[in-house]
Amino acid sequence: MKSAALEPMTIELLPCVELGPEQVEYSIIWLHGLGANGHDFEPIVPELQLPASANIRFIFPHAPQQAVTINSGVVMPAWYDIVSPDFAQQEDETGIRQSQQHIDALIQRENTRGIATENIIIAGFSQGGAIALQTGLRYPQRLAGVMALSSYLPLVQSLHQEASEANQNLPIFMAHGSHDPVVPLTLGEDSRHFLEQYGYEPEWVTYYMEHSVCPDEIDDISRWLKQIFQLGA
Repeated sequence: MKSAALEPMTIELLPCVELGPEQVEYSIIWLHGLGANGHDFEPIVPELQLPASANIRFIFPHAPQQAVTINSGVVMPAWYDIVSPDFAQQEDETGIRQSQQHIDALIQRENTRGIATENIIIAGFSQGGAIALQTGLRYPQRLAGVMALSSYLPLVQSLHQEASEANQNLPIFMAHGSHDPVVPLTLGEDSRHFLEQYGYEPEWVTYYMEHSVCPDEIDDISRWLKQIFQLGA
């Protein structure tokens, strides 16, 4: 059964950390994980060692503050509620779709700032990666790509009915730690297989690490971004 989408509503733009030159051609909207904030992945930008000529705006939004059931109801930055350690069960569909609308709004703001949708990547870590996949695969206009780190595919059963035709062959980069105690490797692998069943061809890489980011992964992210944006040295 198709999951009911939220009714359109007025979305306030999320506060964001932004890095980049004055004149930009590309944008990367990068979503942090549960309990973190937009500053979390700010230090990764210089580590990517992208060409000095790369006209990229990095946008790191702060997730809304909300109570998280699995963390005893403590209020923290979260893209959606988590009820159980088994993320695929009892999903917070309302929260996931609200965050999707928040990212839709950020994409549309980039359009008003002169960035074509096809030059925008949606990236994220953990919860942020789940929202990156949720948004990118359903966005009605062609995006440049989606990157999901230490993450998984939410609302699996609705994807085949809601997937965007414009993004059917969207470049997807997925990376995961082999010893991740938070988002199990098997959940990431299952997500990869679901995507393949739906006709996508995600690039999948695993690293000997837990729920984190490692230097080899940063090198692979840099390579992928250069490939997507066709950046030289």
